[in-house]
Amino acid sequence: MEITAGGLLEIRITPADVGKRVSVRRVEDGSGEAPSFTDTVGVLTSWDQGVLTITRKSGESVHISESSLVAGKIVPPAPARRRGPAASFEELARVGARAWQPLESEPLGEWTLRAAGGFTRRANSVLPLGDPGVPLDEALARVTSWYAERELPAYVQTATGAVGTQELLGAELERRGWVNEVSAEVRIAALAPIADVDTGATASEVRLTRAPDEEWLGMYGRVEDPEVARRVLVAGPSVWFATLPGRAIGRLVVDGRWAGFAAVEVDPEHRRGGLGTAVMAVLARRALEEGASAAWLQVEADNAGALALYDGLGFATHHAYHHFRNAGAAR
Repeated sequence: MEITAGGLLEIRITPADVGKRVSVRRVEDGSGEAPSFTDTVGVLTSWDQGVLTITRKSGESVHISESSLVAGKIVPPAPARRRGPAASFEELARVGARAWQPLESEPLGEWTLRAAGGFTRRANSVLPLGDPGVPLDEALARVTSWYAERELPAYVQTATGAVGTQELLGAELERRGWVNEVSAEVRIAALAPIADVDTGATASEVRLTRAPDEEWLGMYGRVEDPEVARRVLVAGPSVWFATLPGRAIGRLVVDGRWAGFAAVEVDPEHRRGGLGTAVMAVLARRALEEGASAAWLQVEADNAGALALYDGLGFATHHAYHHFRNAGAAR
């Protein structure tokens, strides 16, 4: 917090700073002799009618009464990662989009509307990397109509927590009644250490194929229409499917320097035995053979088992992403 020469905290932000990353301190409880304070860091997404809204890296929106502020200042972007590959938000967003492609898409300015018969939110949501070219309300009306024509709910995918992410768009969606249905983390790591993990003889049992077979789809478990699922899953620059028969699966997409891991699933009866690690190590070795050097993946923040696996392999959070649904549209 800013401290003046007189030793007092100072508020050095105004409504003109909406869109900037800030740090604020507010009085949480001032009834006692020693008032308690709470600090909040994030992007200032609105300052309206005496209430500030700050979006944290996780995507959580914090609403703060202007009258409770005791200090505030603009702060620089979060410091760069000290380990692992360097990456920008836009680079990772585009790599992620190429790794999980829709069956049809349509541009709206710099937004991309994507649909795949409802198979996964990632393939059935808007990717808003820039300006839609029309006012936001008109853009959202077009989005809602486009998905309604396909009998799909309207979703917009946004991100928070890195330079260039979309905290302001997320706040605007919330104000219009769109609901954040799910949040996840995008994590990155160096690839070679994953490939170097000692998996013993288990690795020799992992089968690699270019398309998912019935066993793979059955273990994935999120498939209503196998044909639609296959068309989405096999699309990408260089796609591989790993199967440890009856026990574990995984998917890999190699795209230049990036190796994207997804659908790492272990049968419940075989968990905590290192099988997920073995599948990822085999896929990582294949990615190294194809020239990749960096790894990325997406994981929901409440998936404790997956988080433990990825922590152990050196993955760290780069940013968070969120799927907002138009709660007012017919589903």
